[in-house]
Parts: sequence; C-alpha cells; structure tokens
Amino acid sequence: MDIYGWLQLAIFTGLIVAAAKPMGLYLSRVLDPDARTFLDPVISPLERLFYRFFGFTRRQEQTWRSYLFSLLVFSCASMLFSYFILRLQHLLPLNPQGLGPVSPDLSFNTAASFTTNTNWQNYAGESTMSYFSQMVALTLHNFISAACGIAVSAALVRGIARERSGTVGNFWVDMVRVNLYLLLPLSLVFAVFLVSQGVVQNFKPYSVAQPIEPAAASIPVADGGGPAKNEAAAGQTIVQGPMASQAAIKILGTNGGGYTNANAAHPYENPTPLSNLMQIFSIFLIPAGLTYYLGLAIKNRKHGRAVFTTMLLMFLAALCVCWFAEVAGNPRMHEIGVSAAPGNMEGKEVRFGVFGSSLFATVTTDASCGAVNAMHDSFTPLGGLVTLVNIQLGEVVFGGVGSGLYGMLVFVILAIFLAGLMVGRTPEYCGKKIEAYDVKMCALAVLVSIFSILGFGAFGAVTTWGTGALGNAGPHGLTEILYAFSSAVGNNGSAFAGLGGNTPWYNVMLGIAMLFGRFLVIVPVMALSGNLAAKRLVPASSGSFPVYGLIFVVLVAGTVLIVGALTFLPALALGPIVEHFLMNASHTLY
Repeated sequence: MDIYGWLQLAIFTGLIVAAAKPMGLYLSRVLDPDARTFLDPVISPLERLFYRFFGFTRRQEQTWRSYLFSLLVFSCASMLFSYFILRLQHLLPLNPQGLGPVSPDLSFNTAASFTTNTNWQNYAGESTMSYFSQMVALTLHNFISAACGIAVSAALVRGIARERSGTVGNFWVDMVRVNLYLLLPLSLVFAVFLVSQGVVQNFKPYSVAQPIEPAAASIPVADGGGPAKNEAAAGQTIVQGPMASQAAIKILGTNGGGYTNANAAHPYENPTPLSNLMQIFSIFLIPAGLTYYLGLAIKNRKHGRAVFTTMLLMFLAALCVCWFAEVAGNPRMHEIGVSAAPGNMEGKEVRFGVFGSSLFATVTTDASCGAVNAMHDSFTPLGGLVTLVNIQLGEVVFGGVGSGLYGMLVFVILAIFLAGLMVGRTPEYCGKKIEAYDVKMCALAVLVSIFSILGFGAFGAVTTWGTGALGNAGPHGLTEILYAFSSAVGNNGSAFAGLGGNTPWYNVMLGIAMLFGRFLVIVPVMALSGNLAAKRLVPASSGSFPVYGLIFVVLVAGTVLIVGALTFLPALALGPIVEHFLMNASHTLY
C-alpha cells in the first residue's frame, strides 16, 4: 500500500466529491419536464418529436401502477427485440466476420442480461456477436436499461417529495429525457475521449498479424484435444469494430458488458492508466449525482449529503480491505521464494497494477457495473470476498444508475423504522409517516434478492449441471457458483471467470435470476413510491429522527451490513472465508 496508491485514491475520491453537485444539479433539470437545460436549443425539437410519435405530452403524468406497467411492457418488448436480433444475426448486415446465429439459450441469457442492466456475458463478444448485434441488440440496451433505473429512482424520490399526489411522473417522459439530455451527450463526449486514448472505433473486418520470425510459425499448437495445427502460420487475429461507443455507455450506464471477452482488461477497451481512471470515475459519476438530486428534490440537502457520505465511507472501507489483501499476496508464493513486493499480480494487467485493479474491482461491484480490468477469480480469498459482499449488500454503495439510489432508500426507510421502534414512536421520513405497508414493501424488495441468491446458488451447488461447469473444486468452486448468482440477481454482471457458464442450464437459470433481481425489486419499490406520494406531509418536531448527521450515517450503514452481509455469512464462511484460512494454513490448499 504505497504512496502512489494513496495518491490515486485521493485523486479519485476528490473527483467524485467534486462532480456530485454539478451532476446532481443537471439531473434535477433533466428529471423535471418543465426545467430547461443548456442542450434545449438542440435537443428540444427531437424530444417533441418523440412525444408526438408515442402519443403523449410532456406534462402528462401516471399513477405508480401505470408507470410500472409501462416500464414492464417496454422492457419485455425490448428483450424480445434483442433476442430475435441475436437469433437472426447471420441474416443481418454489419457482420464482416460471417458470425452465425446465437444459440437459443445463450440468446435468452444475453437478452435478459442486457434488459436488466446486468450485462452478464457467457460468450466472447469478439467471436460471437456481429457489429450489428453489438450496436443494436446490446449497446441500445445499455442506454434504455440505464434510463429505466434512473426513471424508477426519480419516481421514488417524487413519491417522497410530493404530498397527497396520485401520480409519480411519466415513464415515457423520463425515458426520453434521460436518454436525450443525459446518456447520449455524456456517452458522445466520453467515447471521443476514449478514442483519443487509443480505443478502437471502426467498422473494418478483423485484422490478421503475421509473425515476424518464420521460426515462430513452426510451433505446432493442439486445438482442444484435436490434431495439432500451425496457428502461428495463420497469423493472429486482431479484433476491430465500434468499441469506444460501446465502452462509453457500458461505463456511464453501469452496464459493464464488454465488447471483447477480456472486457476493460483488453488494451483496445482500456489502453492507458488515464483511461482506467476515467472509466472508474465515470462508473460512480451518475450514482453520486443522484444523491445530490435527492437532496434537491426533497428540499433537504443535508439528507442527500448524508446518503452520499454513507455510500462513500462504505466504499472506502471495502477498497482498503481488498487493496490490503491483494498487496499481501499469497503466502504459498512467498514460501517458494517468489517476491511479495508487487503483491498478487495473478490475473492483473501490469499497466494498472495492484491498486488500479483493486480500485476497479471495488468500484464495479459497488456500482452494479460488472466491467472488469482484472480477473476476480484470481484475487486472494479476501479480495474476492470484498467483491462478492459488495454485490450481496444489494448494490447500494453508489450502486447502478438509479438502482443504487432506490436500493439505498429502501435501507434508509428500514433504518428509520428500526430507529422508531427503539424510541417507541411512529417513525417519520422526510415528513412522511412510515407505516406497515411501507415496511412490507421495503422488506419484500430486500428479501427478493436474498432468497433468489441463496436459492439459485444452493440449487447450482447440489446439481450436476451446477458443479460440472466449475473450474475449481472445494470452497473456491462454491464461491464461483455463489458469485455467479449473486452477480445475476444483483444485476452486476461481473464473474469469477473459473465458471464455464455457457451451458443450457446456466444460461436459463442465470437469465431467470437476472429478471427476478431486477423486476421483482422494482415492483415493491414502485408500490412504495405510490404509497408515499399519497401521504400528507407531517411537520418536523422534536421527536422526528434527523435524516442527516453521524448517527444517521452509522444507523443506515449498520442496517445495510446487518441485513445484507450477515444474511450471507454462512454461505461466505463455506466459500471465501474458509479458503482464506486454508491458504494461510501449513498444509496444501486442496
């Protein structure tokens, strides 16, 4: 844990703190149909064209049920759209490599993955997806799935802010405005920056590099147990395509789906330390801004800052544990005389190092992104534990765009309810009395994730299809299964790469888990929004629990840790925790 790592952490933290307010101010204008932005002269005519096409007006509002119905119908239609594109990609344009159709089970998994903002990938993008599939079936979903998350968080914030209202906004207006005024402009700017760093953006067929030395071409290579063949003589295929445009929105929308199989570890997707820093910063940019938007919308900026502080402290704590574990490295390597100076570099890119990889891993699992610049399967047990726990907390430490805020607000309401029980009075949150219905909806949103992760994980751990795809035995193998379903239900998308998930069973079960983790959480959140919007505001009194300050931060963080982390402790004890003790024991690990 050297000075250079601390310097990078200080720069990153400073960027996030500095960007939260301006991003929040801009979000407050984007999510208010009556507000104007500096982009209005250019985008407003296009916005009106969308409203005219879909047949609604900018000020037309919906009840929470109508809002939810619109979101579900739109998500279902877009998922089917992506499924059929993948199945028919061999008949569609922009396929210079002549890639064939994607199998039915993998098409279902991928369509569900990108619809739910998970972007789990049971395929190598460069050898499976055509340019058309990458841009239309996948990149399009990166925009609309991210916008759906922001829309739901805006609906919940409106429910908190409004008094005796039967509406929570309009899904279609939120969807249009978030894409036109926020995601598209930011992605354009960020894509241009990535191109300046060396990220590829073209439509050329893949290139083939021939070996410089003829002797290298004489080395026979066996292909999957088949006859030896001279791969070097055929040259090395170098991927091309519209990479920068997909990388920009995958990061900004906390999607994470990489153009290549190696994701942000590939030098074409993330070539420099500066591109690495800016990608990590961009993952947290919108989630951090949403906390300031919360404070503005409910007219309590201290509350927004308190929520931001809670997220930031939990992030820093997790990062320090992961960083320390990776710097300490593997004692097995030390025993055989391998230097511990660089720490655990297995599965990491030299150009990013231990800290750059640990920072990226912590941010991407905190923020429901799933993009990776190192292989989490190669982290030390404690380093891998941090990434796993980040997801199991509910992706609320900044979290995905939108989903992180509404997930954290669920825990905030639960924390205030618990505080009310301790002092023996009806709890209040921002002038709204928290009643039985509100607590039930919050509990349901939390329990959906818990039961889905543990249920699907247990099913995979006791079946032949679940264990047959493992790359490792013992506790690490259990961690691979648990991580896969935690990532799916948590809509994260990153993976412990030792699991071979491209099988019919895993494709279907992970796809179902993603749909559960996204939409069975959104339903109670929207119901909570509608119920809060209908309540009258109660003036604050001396007995009202303050929703800012150190006590509030500690209470919310404690609720997240107790409900999230401790729920999964028995499963974690059998996986990464026991693996850590075995790694440090005096006998052979397995």
